[in-house]
Amino acid sequence: EPARGGTGKGENDLSALSKQYSSRDLPGHTKLKYRQSGQDTKDEISSKDFKRDLDDKERNSKRHRTDTAKRGRVVQELPSTLDTDEPFDSSSDDSSSDEDDTGELLAELARIKRERASEMQKKEKSTDCDSAL
Repeated sequence: EPARGGTGKGENDLSALSKQYSSRDLPGHTKLKYRQSGQDTKDEISSKDFKRDLDDKERNSKRHRTDTAKRGRVVQELPSTLDTDEPFDSSSDDSSSDEDDTGELLAELARIKRERASEMQKKEKSTDCDSAL
């Protein structure tokens, strides 16, 4: 014989066994929200001309790009026109100043090497004197 529930004491009504209930058993969202005007309702979407809107946006975008490109060219031309009374020749100035900088750096490097060598000699002399004592 199969198992049957509800034959024991207080088991006749299974809903009476527990007074606890889950929050998931409660009615939750019983009402639906509907779109208000201005939130792309069906009527607004059906009356809208998407192709024309897209064409307008593309036209505005092209116009904006050409405006910014023109502004960029003007900014690039400004540095050459800033000093009009002197001709601009970058090749002659840069090479001579680079050579001068290189010469100065090499001289300073040689000076530092001489100083270090003299310091090393002083340390050797002081260690020789200390070992002799």
